[in-house]
Amino acid sequence: MSGVPASAAGGHSRPAAAVRPAGLWNIANILTMVRLVLVPGFVLLMLHNGGYDPVWRSFAWAAFAIAMITDLFDGHLARRYNLVTDFGKIADPIADKAIMGAALICLSALSDLPWWVTGVILFREIGITLMRFWVIKHGVIPASRGGKMKTLAQGTAVGMYILVMTGPLATLRFWMMAVAVALTVLTGLDYVRQAVVLRRAGLAAERAGRESVG
Repeated sequence: MSGVPASAAGGHSRPAAAVRPAGLWNIANILTMVRLVLVPGFVLLMLHNGGYDPVWRSFAWAAFAIAMITDLFDGHLARRYNLVTDFGKIADPIADKAIMGAALICLSALSDLPWWVTGVILFREIGITLMRFWVIKHGVIPASRGGKMKTLAQGTAVGMYILVMTGPLATLRFWMMAVAVALTVLTGLDYVRQAVVLRRAGLAAERAGRESVG
């Protein structure tokens, strides 16, 4: 070895390989699409035969459970294997809200769940999504541990309501839903606080930038 750099010796260094953008048809997006397709299927299963048949409600629960499981994996796979796409950014939150909203509305329409519970959860979920877009130019509000606990509590409680339960199990699911609603409200308020702080900091930085330029 001469110790002379390849560029000085007339050699050419090989450029680093460019990272190819993820295509639409990747595993993360396919899981999201599956979740979207499950929404109308879930509604049909849930309302079949009047909506009170334990067997069909079990099928509906299976569809709901599959949707919740895919929700756990698609985002993780997209981030880990660089499969993030514009489609996924838009479709993933829509799929999340669609399956949960469909389940809540069906349960309330069947008088299994009070409408105010459905209203509180949907208002929070849609409101926080819109708020994220409101502050996105100033930064991204990260998912908190409380938010993840909320998602788990909601999925568990709604899943228990989808199944036909009586006795102690029916009491247990009532308290599970109470926990889910409490976490929904508390984490929603925390996200609002974070959004306000983030927006104020962003506006202050913009003012400081304009003053330094002026």
